Amino acid sequence: MTPKYPGRPGGFTLLDMNGYQWTVLLAAWLGWGFDVFDGLLFNYVAPNCVPTLLHMVIGSPEAKRATLYWGGILTSLLLVGWAAGGILFGQITDRVGRTRTLMLTMLIYALGTAACAFAPNLWVLMACRLVASLGIGGEWAAGAAMVAEVVPERRRVEAGALLYTSAPLGLFLATFVNFQIAGVFWKSVPEVSWRYVFLCGLIPAAAAFVVRLFVKEPERWKTVARTAAKPTVADLFRPEHRALTLSGLAMAVTALIMWWSCNAFIPIVSTGLAQAAAKLRGLDKAATLALVEGWKFTATNNFNMGGLIGTLLTVPASKMLGRRWMFAIYFLLAGVALLTTFGLDLTPERRIFMYFFIGLTVFGVFGSFTYYLPELFPTRLRGTGAGFCYNAGLVIAAAGPFLVGTVASRGANSLTSALGALFYVGFVPLAGLLLLPLVIETRGRELSD
Repeated sequence: MTPKYPGRPGGFTLLDMNGYQWTVLLAAWLGWGFDVFDGLLFNYVAPNCVPTLLHMVIGSPEAKRATLYWGGILTSLLLVGWAAGGILFGQITDRVGRTRTLMLTMLIYALGTAACAFAPNLWVLMACRLVASLGIGGEWAAGAAMVAEVVPERRRVEAGALLYTSAPLGLFLATFVNFQIAGVFWKSVPEVSWRYVFLCGLIPAAAAFVVRLFVKEPERWKTVARTAAKPTVADLFRPEHRALTLSGLAMAVTALIMWWSCNAFIPIVSTGLAQAAAKLRGLDKAATLALVEGWKFTATNNFNMGGLIGTLLTVPASKMLGRRWMFAIYFLLAGVALLTTFGLDLTPERRIFMYFFIGLTVFGVFGSFTYYLPELFPTRLRGTGAGFCYNAGLVIAAAGPFLVGTVASRGANSLTSALGALFYVGFVPLAGLLLLPLVIETRGRELSD
């Protein structure tokens, strides 16, 4: 059977995809991976960045509380900007094209993140993070729509899951960069090291030029865009599209709240655990700083490795069981993982290890959104719909880091308070199970124009 919108010629095929289709997937993969890389750099440097800009002693009780409080605010601000950028650029990608939007958003978040390195105070840092968040939010819809429209129909699930594997690898890169800069090369000057970490946010700018050189607009979009009416967010709530929008939004909101509430505080929780262990061992300041960076590296890598495996497991789960059952399994296991990790009396080492199971479920479920949301909507609304569902949920999810950070910062023991607040996040995916009747099943359905 001849495909309706064939990909450009390629010299080889793998998973039924030719060379150009793999190039498109690689371009979107780089865009999303660097998106996550830039978006989460602050989480790693917060324990050093926030006290420095507030003129506090790094590691002091006051600095820990301030980091929890301002970490929550800055992460929530990032998510609000991310949501605004996602909704705005979701419409732009349907109007001017997937490739152009992908390149533009990558440049915006690269420059915005690098500018954070020069922030003299928290207010300037917030402004730079807000600029970066607009590009970070806008990139996802462009990349996901582009991949869904270029790859063969029968490989859309595999391509979408492969696209999302760049997220845990982006986190791996962020962890590695922070560890090398803050834990090795500049470990003796934590007041400065975080600025060099932010400068690494420029790396995606180079990848943007690769996208511009080798990737063209999808034929499916060009064919529809010639005659289609300009998309608007209001179109998503017309009777023929309302159920589709509610389906994607319900699943995305649930996943986003639990992911951001957990991930935003991995460095802070691991820092607190490491400092407590260092105190018991009688380590000096230099050894404590080294242990902190090492435990942040380990905890984040456990979360990332679980996320990578969980992302790939959405492929057989979605294809064999369907999208609704896949969401049900991931949400149920996510609730168990969160309640166990933060509710049981575990040693610091075991709690760090449990982040693997949190990643497997809380992180892994996101591998489905890169194919599920684009396949819900017709071509004219694909970027708008996917961008709105994935990013509008961030406005609600923004309350998670803010509340966790606020509650934790008020406790006498910030680590205990943080663990207690995160325990209640475990009920979010369980509540998400109640939204499963809203899910529109798309297994076996071709993209519609």
